[in-house]
Amino acid sequence: MEPTPSAPVRVPVGEGSRQWVSRQAPRRVLVVVHNVTSAGRLLDVLPLFHDDFRVQLLLTSTGSSAFQGGVGRLLEDVGLPVLPWEQALRTRVDLALSSSFGGQLWSLEGKLCVLSHGVGYTKKLPKPGAGSREPGAGSREPGAGSREPGAGSREPTFGLSAEWLLHDGKPFVDGLVFSHPEQQERLWRLCPEAAPAGFLGGDPCFDRMLAARPHRERFRRALGVRAGQRLVVLNSTWNPEGLFGDGGSQDVLPSLLPRLAAELPADDYRLAAVLHPNIWYGHGPGQIRAWLNEACRGGLALIDPVRHWRQALLAADVVIGDFGSVSYYASALDIPVLLASSDEDRLDPEAPLAEFVRRAPRLDPGASVRGQVEDAIERHRALPGSAEFVTSHPGASAALLRRNFYALMELPEPAAPALLEPLPLPPYDPPLRTAPLKVLTRVRGTGITVERSAGLPYDADGDVHLAVHEDTRDQGALEIADLIVREGEAADPRLGGPDVWTAEVLHRYPQCAVAGYVTGPHTCTVRLRDHGVFEVAAGRGADADPAAYASALYAWLSAGNAVPADGMTLRMRAGGGSHPLRVRPLAGRSRSAAAGLPDTAGAVRRPREADARPR
Repeated sequence: MEPTPSAPVRVPVGEGSRQWVSRQAPRRVLVVVHNVTSAGRLLDVLPLFHDDFRVQLLLTSTGSSAFQGGVGRLLEDVGLPVLPWEQALRTRVDLALSSSFGGQLWSLEGKLCVLSHGVGYTKKLPKPGAGSREPGAGSREPGAGSREPGAGSREPTFGLSAEWLLHDGKPFVDGLVFSHPEQQERLWRLCPEAAPAGFLGGDPCFDRMLAARPHRERFRRALGVRAGQRLVVLNSTWNPEGLFGDGGSQDVLPSLLPRLAAELPADDYRLAAVLHPNIWYGHGPGQIRAWLNEACRGGLALIDPVRHWRQALLAADVVIGDFGSVSYYASALDIPVLLASSDEDRLDPEAPLAEFVRRAPRLDPGASVRGQVEDAIERHRALPGSAEFVTSHPGASAALLRRNFYALMELPEPAAPALLEPLPLPPYDPPLRTAPLKVLTRVRGTGITVERSAGLPYDADGDVHLAVHEDTRDQGALEIADLIVREGEAADPRLGGPDVWTAEVLHRYPQCAVAGYVTGPHTCTVRLRDHGVFEVAAGRGADADPAAYASALYAWLSAGNAVPADGMTLRMRAGGGSHPLRVRPLAGRSRSAAAGLPDTAGAVRRPREADARPR
């Protein structure tokens, strides 16, 4: 657990703070963070107070959530004064913003406004005292005097039932933000005492995604998605019944990931995972990486669950998910969704998310994953109602929220328009596949089809060879590899450059036929035992992994074709596209003798299918 401040803050609030501050802001806004999950929605709305010298922003954390991982660092990164919770409770503020119900929110000295931290209010929660898990992303035991709606006729809905909205029988929330009128209607049925506090504020999370839609191709390039590739995003909510969870028969992910790696060709598909922050910080990022190490070595990208999950969603061609908000957001964005875990027990049956889960296509664990993914993309039809019920005011949340926030503070709004921050461009994160790949090749004329994946069907039509990255964890695979590859700068002194490295590899692994050194996004230096060194460069319009170039040249020569003349162009078919490859022999570049290595010359072997076939 990361420490949160324990000493009281003296500036800009606290005893005697007036003599120390440079500006005396007439209004104070306290942002109440329960955990990293709930903080995401609060960070969405902070820009609504930017440039207003009348407002002092403050942070605090209730410490009430079981999920405290990442909270301390997040508070530090925001860069606002952080009040210990006990100090926050006795500090007069004009507005407190929260996106959950943990802690003694009713004791705060100021107006309280609560936002949802997901797609509306959807969770059906166990009754207090049932001894079940924490029901929300930072929940609380209801205060004394709360009552159960409907005389126990149903389990309460998080954020809409009296258990969460009343203290000593009275509402303690001054503003309750809804994205759609259906949430207001449920509140009137479940807790009419708190209904007057509700107002329509739209969905700032969804609005930021809508505004970022034109940047989809940028987000795809940031994730290393090449032209012609399809991005499959795996998404899981945090409880045992989610895709990541081990809830009995729903333990889907451990078997699904290897199948995705085996069935989806590496050059046709890119895989990414968006895990709920309560998974990421509850188990620890290091543990998540340890559990998913094999998948990551096979090219799976782990997405930052706070800063970049929306960008990954916008970049996706298909989402494999569960009953969490991310799946519903994907459907609202008209992205094909397959539910691999669809437990409805945790959802309010009247919530639109529950209706979506009942109607969304399912992933059949007994059928071909590739076939289902391709079918979901090609036969996709938007599910009616998804986008409608996310928000009744798309694109308008900034104006609606700021108007109500300032009304609660009894402060005139700034003259400038209310605006949200655009989603940031994620860092460049291309896949680094160090797990061994089976490579299926077919040669027709000057065209070479290359299909790489972790596994191939036994009836694969074509030649098969084994390609292994030099940094593989499976060192035994290097001993049987037909092709060994790596990436590096052309002048990297540690590796000796592509000529020396390729010679060293063929000397160290006598069974290996080819060594490929990727020197840039479109070039690969390839050494074959019998024919020396070649530079293979992509022509205009090519956008494929240069490591596949080595497989294409190997397949060409293994098929008995002549050594390409200088400037000859081969055409590699991979990743749904056709990529012209210019092959140039590098005469006089062999430095085996200079490097103290014997000549690597020998017959070019056809791929050893028995070694490469899956066992």
